Amino acid sequence: MGQDNINDKSSGDLVKMIVAGVTLDPSNNMPIIILKAEDSDVAIPIWIGLIEASAIATELEGIKLARPMTHDLLKNVLEALGGNLDRIVVCDLKENTFYATLVVFMKDTRVEIDSRPSDAIALALRAGAEIYVAKKVIESSQHVDLTALKEAMAEEGEGEEGEKKKKDKWTEILENLRPEDFGKYKM
Repeated sequence: MGQDNINDKSSGDLVKMIVAGVTLDPSNNMPIIILKAEDSDVAIPIWIGLIEASAIATELEGIKLARPMTHDLLKNVLEALGGNLDRIVVCDLKENTFYATLVVFMKDTRVEIDSRPSDAIALALRAGAEIYVAKKVIESSQHVDLTALKEAMAEEGEGEEGEKKKKDKWTEILENLRPEDFGKYKM
């Protein structure tokens, strides 16, 4: 079951988010997912694993594989058992680790299941479920400068010089984030 009882989304304790993108931290080549508030420029980064980043990117790009991957399998099992993933909630940040909860409805029963945020997001994208982050998590997380992020992602240039400019810009953005303040991916 879930770590904490997740408040109803109408309570105002949760912020609806979208996946703004997945990128690599140029300092260590670890993937980062950027969650952005749907109705503002608030965005938070979460370091994730390579496999989960691949699962998220595959779904974001609309790439369909011949056989179901783990997150596809989980979605299929949930649906076959009559369940519905209503939403996921990134509900806590403790000792540099983010926590998430899957909110599933099985007939008339609501079930909360503990999850890593990366797995929860990969599943939410496949199931068309909403993504929320608790305000307390946003408040204790480092935020991403979306203007700088957009510039870094749109940076044009070909060859080594263009790639170096992109990497330098990302390095500058990420160096200002202080990962120990908002959590790194932990196995």
